[in-house]
Amino acid sequence: MKTIGIVAEYDPFHTGHAWHIAQTRRLLGEGSAVVAVMSGNWVQRGSCAVTDKWTRARMALAGGADLVLELPTVWAVSSAEGFAKGAISILAATGVVDVLSFGSESGETAPLWKLARCLNGPQFSQALRQELGPKRSFAQCRRQAAARLLGEETAALLDTPNNNLGVEYLRFLPPEMEAVTVLRRGAGHDSGAALDGFVSASLLRQSLKAGDVTSISPFLSLLWKGEPADLKWCGRALIARLRSMTQKEAEALPGGGDGLAARLLHAARQTADLEELYALTKTRTYTHSRVRRLALCALLGLRKEDIPTSPPYIRVLGFDQRGQALLREMASRASLPFFVKSAHIHDRTFHRFSPEAQALFALEERFTDLFALCFPTPRPAGLEWTTSPVVLK
Repeated sequence: MKTIGIVAEYDPFHTGHAWHIAQTRRLLGEGSAVVAVMSGNWVQRGSCAVTDKWTRARMALAGGADLVLELPTVWAVSSAEGFAKGAISILAATGVVDVLSFGSESGETAPLWKLARCLNGPQFSQALRQELGPKRSFAQCRRQAAARLLGEETAALLDTPNNNLGVEYLRFLPPEMEAVTVLRRGAGHDSGAALDGFVSASLLRQSLKAGDVTSISPFLSLLWKGEPADLKWCGRALIARLRSMTQKEAEALPGGGDGLAARLLHAARQTADLEELYALTKTRTYTHSRVRRLALCALLGLRKEDIPTSPPYIRVLGFDQRGQALLREMASRASLPFFVKSAHIHDRTFHRFSPEAQALFALEERFTDLFALCFPTPRPAGLEWTTSPVVLK
């Protein structure tokens, strides 16, 4: 049987995610194991997840995953390229994943492979340089460069979020790993309505924040408990951070180049409202998602120099019995040290973790302590040390 790798945020895990796992098992064998690399407490849209990573790991295990690994924050809040590079590196480093599965709007890998090979090729770099210019975002320039080389129809695949992420996954996929894609079904990425029995994660988050749990419960893998997290509870802290930063400090943030840092700092002096901050900063060149990620990096205190070239460890968030068997395999096959309990990263009886690995985990501690403030009732600091991994019997 194959071991399947999936990259996800599961923010939160819902019936669409469960359908993706089930469809992949139908393709590759019902007994296949599923390893999910999941974003931690902070996500790519430049915000906090709706609940903590351990709760989301439990939801993923209940919905069909067998082993949930953490995508460290420094890659989870990156662009699509950085997000994919970090996640695929972790899947490859496990030594047990045979095939990557991802959802897409196209439902077939051939055109996405064509795009991935083009983006990795030498001709693309030259075409991209010719497209770069003022008043156009990098994504727009990238798409135009792809259209020049492959034609409009193929380049248009980059306009849809799951196809775009799929291309990035394939760019970094190691040669020994296969790839399959499952046609995405149901509601669109930011849809506000249910379709074919599926809803978008954004609608679920909106409903949870509005206190409407009953109507969305059928779409979740577990009964929802507790308060939802929302970045608004750290809104003024974020603005305060921006108002106290120098332009040099802001430019040291990931994505803070080409004038965006200065524009964000200026906007922070005009408003104390997060949504207005994003709106004042956004332009045709600086997309909303890029602005949000830069603002989040300011809150987290995440600098470019803090991001390693590649992940230095594998962190386990949860597993079931089949996942436990995978961990035993990883003990002899993984190319990176891994840990299940946080204390293990400092325990010499376990794998020896590099200074780079320990520095990255120290950052993760800080990021989790800040995430604890994103709830209506703030959670305590130190959760990285007091929260146990999820074990599903």
